[in-house]
Amino acid sequence: MVLDSATDFAIISIDLDGNITSWNPGAEHLLGWSEAEIIGKNACIFFTDDDKVNGVCDAEMAGAARNGRAEDERWHQRKDGSCIWASGLMMRFEAEDSDEHIGYIKILRDRTPQHLAEQRLRDSERQLATALDAGRLGTWQLDAATLLLSCDDACKANFGRGAEDAFSFHALLDAVHPEHRDEVSAGIEHALASGDTYDTDYPICWPDGSEHWIHLRGTVQCAASGASMTMTGVTLEVTDRKRTEEALGQLALNLEHAVDERTAALKAANDQLRQEISERQHTEETLRQAQKMEAVGQLTGGVAHDFNNLLTIIRGSTDLLQRDDVTEEKRRRYIKAISETVDRAASLTGQLLAFARRQPLKPQVFEPRARLASIDDMLRSTVGSQITIERDVAPDVWPVLADPAQFDTAMLNLTVNARDAMPEGGVLRFVARNVDQIPARRGHDATLGTFVAIEVSDTGTGISDDLIDRIYEPFFTTKDVGKGTGLGLSQVIGFAKQTGGDIVTASDPGQGARFTLYLPRAHDEMSADKPINAEEGVSLRGHGCILVVEDNVQVGEFATQMLHDLGFGTTWAANAQAALDLIDQHPEKFDVVFSDVVMPGMNGVELAQRLRRDHPALPVVLASGYSQIIAEEGSHGFELLQKPYLVDRVAKVLNRLLAARP
Repeated sequence: MVLDSATDFAIISIDLDGNITSWNPGAEHLLGWSEAEIIGKNACIFFTDDDKVNGVCDAEMAGAARNGRAEDERWHQRKDGSCIWASGLMMRFEAEDSDEHIGYIKILRDRTPQHLAEQRLRDSERQLATALDAGRLGTWQLDAATLLLSCDDACKANFGRGAEDAFSFHALLDAVHPEHRDEVSAGIEHALASGDTYDTDYPICWPDGSEHWIHLRGTVQCAASGASMTMTGVTLEVTDRKRTEEALGQLALNLEHAVDERTAALKAANDQLRQEISERQHTEETLRQAQKMEAVGQLTGGVAHDFNNLLTIIRGSTDLLQRDDVTEEKRRRYIKAISETVDRAASLTGQLLAFARRQPLKPQVFEPRARLASIDDMLRSTVGSQITIERDVAPDVWPVLADPAQFDTAMLNLTVNARDAMPEGGVLRFVARNVDQIPARRGHDATLGTFVAIEVSDTGTGISDDLIDRIYEPFFTTKDVGKGTGLGLSQVIGFAKQTGGDIVTASDPGQGARFTLYLPRAHDEMSADKPINAEEGVSLRGHGCILVVEDNVQVGEFATQMLHDLGFGTTWAANAQAALDLIDQHPEKFDVVFSDVVMPGMNGVELAQRLRRDHPALPVVLASGYSQIIAEEGSHGFELLQKPYLVDRVAKVLNRLLAARP
């Protein structure tokens, strides 16, 4: 999140061969290439042609390798051929657990506006020097006693007067901008009294009403006898220069403000990318930014609200079950309420994990045409009779590689949103077609590739422009209280992105909305997996000895008791190393290992891989409520049960594995 928020800074990692290995959204914003387009390309790609010829990129990497860092400020080339002026820092990047040099980090900040303003100021100064050489410098003389002013034509011209116009000291003061008039008068009087040189810039008004800037310099001189004193000086119109300076000053303030807003994010990004040479103390400060805190507050508030509602049902049901006068019919009703509430809680955490792209997916190759047809009855019962559903799926639509259950959920969430946007009825339309790119969306350039676009459109109220960028935030909803959790679209975008696709939204308020889900095409060599129920006919009554590996005491006690009640023999190990010690001591005792994934020290996946190597005949079943390892890498071929798991499901999986053992 921190790296993605640093959109004003390009943060790029480079390997020892100079090839780009990571590319943050700021780099895409500043330089134009998307991450998919740039990964693996040589870093010299964003240097200018002259710098490529002169080996500037290689020289920077050599300097960073030698000194730890190399700084520069130069033009860099964008994807479209244009250039930006950027301040850059190339840093040596070392392995986290050693001093081994493994690559470089390049950070760029766009300073094009400031650089151009500085260039304009330099041009203005050159014009000033040219003006001096061209004789546009006006001269004047002021008698201290009489305040008589004499000046040449160039001086009069600087005050907007013609050569034939009379011009006096009082006229000079009257021309000064009222806000500066007293200051100029006092400055001249002080110079006359003290003999100091008077040198300043100030604004004046010409007779035509236009405002200009004058540079005035005067030196006091005394006659040889000391009886009289005059101030002799020069004038020069410096309007262009002052305006350039003001523009540069304002630009500097704007840039300083922009830099201040992103400083915390940049520091946090640097901390993460330079783990062994910098601290992470700025992360908390960065995450306290107002926009981030608003999102976090909305998320935690929504989670607390929904889970407290669910816990209220569970707590109330358990309290009522403990009463002495509870009837059998009420007991069954309370147990059913607890079971259904647990299912809703699991669904809620699943939607949150989907939004965060941490939901373990079970991708299969399936045909969108057939899949949409299979859920048609469910969708029609969801929208009711007032809404007409139309489908237009091209006959040659490619198969896709995605989690079919998550796909069904995404279609259902989009359908529910469309239904709520059409309270008086309307048309809900599903269109599927092959495309060769995902168009530009939400600050991202178009993504080339082979995708299937599933478009879901309605004829409802539409989405206003000020809300369309917020609709995917978790728990954000425009529906009335109790009519929506705000998690439906969060699940859709999380599923799309974790699958390798995305979603694009378009809407005209009052004329409906259109959501287009892009999923990657399955490779030709893949075949559609037909889901089967591998546990059909498997007994629920257990046999054999199960080694339970669980670091949480309450879960460990529950799991062993549950398996014991099912008929299994059980032994409980509190961590992976303890489990390995038990297996080494009694290699023939255990028939299946039932292990949690997230544990301190060796995790469940590492334990399973160790057992696959040392005890290949011993089956392993993994269980997890959430694991980043599982979300990112999958279960590595091991059986995986999602917490909270069904007791019958556990029994069937264990007995199926026991039946398959030699």
